[in-house]
Amino acid sequence: MSDMLNIALPKGRLGEKAYGMLADAGFSCPAIEENGRKLVFEDPEAGVRFFWVKPSDVAIYVERGAADVGIAGKDILLEYEPEVYELLDLGIGKCRMAVAAPCGCRGEERHTLRVATKFPHIAQRYYASTGRDIDIIRLNGSIELAPIVGLSDVIVDIVETGSTLRENNLEVVDTIVPISARLIANKSSFKFKHGAVERILSGLSRRVEEIK
Repeated sequence: MSDMLNIALPKGRLGEKAYGMLADAGFSCPAIEENGRKLVFEDPEAGVRFFWVKPSDVAIYVERGAADVGIAGKDILLEYEPEVYELLDLGIGKCRMAVAAPCGCRGEERHTLRVATKFPHIAQRYYASTGRDIDIIRLNGSIELAPIVGLSDVIVDIVETGSTLRENNLEVVDTIVPISARLIANKSSFKFKHGAVERILSGLSRRVEEIK
């Protein structure tokens, strides 16, 4: 196993915020701040290697050991339930997993509720806890469109500001769970690279406390 600590970061604003926290905690890699299309960045002196991946893939890289640690949204962890250690809530990327429906309509008149979502497992567990019969309609984009055109009664999706819902005459009818970014670790790496992982964890824990 390489002595370099491999860190998977989600592409986009969340990853940039997470990298900023890591840099402030002493784990910077100047090359990552240069504009370009590179995906892998190393700082041998610091002993870290960063790489950018699709947000929904971070947990896979960590679970499979390609990355020792990573930054993943709680939504991804709840949906896919990867075999990783969840070490820290970073307090960034805050939003919520919610049920939304057309304004003034909760879909309560239907015996079997049609639910459109990118997160079928989260939706199934939530409605199982309520005892409601549902028909899951799995979509990959434009979830808000489903109830507008009659494909579904409600949607289960991530809500940040709610502006997209309001623009499409939808409203939140229930919040399932709050979402934020988490530091996760590969189980073997946590054992065999414990010192390096612990340094990352300690550094980020201090940053979380400072920005609260």
